[in-house]
Amino acid sequence: MIIKVCGMRDPENIRAVESAHPDWMGFILWPGSKRHVPAPPAYLPASTVKRVGVFVNPTLDDVVEQCTLFALDLIQLHGQEEPSFCETVRKATAKPVIKAFGIRSAADLNEVSRFQGAADYFLFDTRSPLPGGSGLQFDWSILDAYEGSTPFLLSGGIGPEDLSRLLSYRHPRCIGFDLNSRFETAPAMKDAALLAPFIRQLKSSGQ
Repeated sequence: MIIKVCGMRDPENIRAVESAHPDWMGFILWPGSKRHVPAPPAYLPASTVKRVGVFVNPTLDDVVEQCTLFALDLIQLHGQEEPSFCETVRKATAKPVIKAFGIRSAADLNEVSRFQGAADYFLFDTRSPLPGGSGLQFDWSILDAYEGSTPFLLSGGIGPEDLSRLLSYRHPRCIGFDLNSRFETAPAMKDAALLAPFIRQLKSSGQ
């Protein structure tokens, strides 16, 4: 399982979280977020941790520029981007694209089908009025209705108390989990001492 820790910004906190051995680390490049990263931090994770740039309704020029500045490995689109834009971003950056979707009911999965083949991964988060995470969970059983071929990451309000649920969660297309606000001491500041055993237990379980 891929473990992604999102919403990073502080150089020393990045170092501390990197030592917890996540697979991916997310940097929110949307100015509307309280976890926005306006410029590359003084320290970014080494090549063993892939860097994910998170965008909301960006221009192609912005994605290409930030991809170079942050040496991104993956692009996450968290707005109302169309499938054609996902394909354009993938071609322009030569990076895999993650398309995020807000989920509240099975009807929300109807939109997902339009993006099959346009993105490399999906990310299923809790639907909220504003872009980005809400820190709340949705009913994961809704994803039982997802029968697409694109692999996905599960997101939305996952916290330390959810370890046993994650260990028992099964879906043939689920390839990872996205961790963010429930492991924070303040916006964009993660509790590395809390993350480390959580990630270790997930990985040692074979998840």
